[in-house]
Amino acid sequence: MKDKSELLCKAEELIRPLAEPHIPDGTEMQAVIDQWLHAVATNNHLFCNSSLAQPETLKNDVISILKDSKVYKSRADFFKIVFGGLQLKPNEEAKFTFIDLFAGIGGMRLGFQNTGGVCVFSSEFDKHAQQTYQKNHGEYPFGDITLIDPNNIPKHDILLAGFPCQPFSHAGLKLGIEDTRGTLFHDIANIIDQKRPRFAVLENVKGLISHDKGHTLKVILNTLTQIGYSCNIPKEVIKEGATKEIQTLAKKMVLKSVDFGIPQNRQRIYIVLWKDGEIDEFLYPESLGLDTRLGDILEETPDPKLTISDRLWAGHQRRKIQNKKNGKGFGYGLVSPESPYTNTISARYYKDGSEILIEQPNQNPRKVSPREAARLQGFPDEFQVSGSNTQAYKQLGNSVTVSVINALAERILLKME
Repeated sequence: MKDKSELLCKAEELIRPLAEPHIPDGTEMQAVIDQWLHAVATNNHLFCNSSLAQPETLKNDVISILKDSKVYKSRADFFKIVFGGLQLKPNEEAKFTFIDLFAGIGGMRLGFQNTGGVCVFSSEFDKHAQQTYQKNHGEYPFGDITLIDPNNIPKHDILLAGFPCQPFSHAGLKLGIEDTRGTLFHDIANIIDQKRPRFAVLENVKGLISHDKGHTLKVILNTLTQIGYSCNIPKEVIKEGATKEIQTLAKKMVLKSVDFGIPQNRQRIYIVLWKDGEIDEFLYPESLGLDTRLGDILEETPDPKLTISDRLWAGHQRRKIQNKKNGKGFGYGLVSPESPYTNTISARYYKDGSEILIEQPNQNPRKVSPREAARLQGFPDEFQVSGSNTQAYKQLGNSVTVSVINALAERILLKME
């Protein structure tokens, strides 16, 4: 984001005293200020401590303060003040609203924003990711989701969450929401239960399907169906069916980045849920059938510092030979510009780049640059990656592929219209 305009800075200062009582523990004041300004600009509800005020009354108070100081003339004018410095801004007249939990750097947000949605609340725990998020979306995410009262979160049509994979106790008999206490999934389920969005999209690694022999997935799906949500796996199968049957059906929820025009062999599960009765079935997007080529996303003049050292290259080759002897079968992933795709880029890529190394004539292979890593995740070049290469690789490795989210969002939008 460019330097904030004087009017935007003035607006922030004007509402700061009013915002202070509404800051939840574990969250910076800037998050509340940004959410309020975005809500006013897009005509949505403010995050609001419900024991202190009502969202609509509070919004009217904020607008009055801004009008009295000649900062707010009309919503259209205020939208330009709030979003004018952003490359990646929402539509002024959004088709739907969503919230972005475990937001990372906003990959899911971008996909749904590209489809006509507007984000009304975001939450992310990692400080470095929060900074990258604010730089690109003009909004500092709220912090620790476990400390935020779901009642205070603005109403929304769709809940988005890419959440950590945590095991659940086997002691519970009901496999309901109480059995998820102590995990971050519990907070997601609690928000869904209290806010009742029309749809929810939960993203996770493909390994969620096999995690704890399928028990984790069963608890997640059972919890969500018990609070009044459906997915493509029938409720009776979730409740009474064998774990193997649930796992088999869940594999149909896995989408691959390479199927959506991105040269990366990344597979993630996307659990699409809807409020009971909203629709009968969700049709997941199918492969676009496009030919992919790594060279299409590579920079013409890569930084020479990306070329790995003789010592690191020798270590990679040595480990690959050893792993093969041990039956592991993986050491490093070597590709060329003509390769159709790479291995999955991970959050640990910054360490040695072993999963994706690009061949170079007459020299050692090189790592992908942060910009190339962003392109491997479908981020547009307007997206500003972290100034720290270590953080950029971590954040992009933890993110989703925006092109996949675009396709998913388009299918959901069709069901909402």
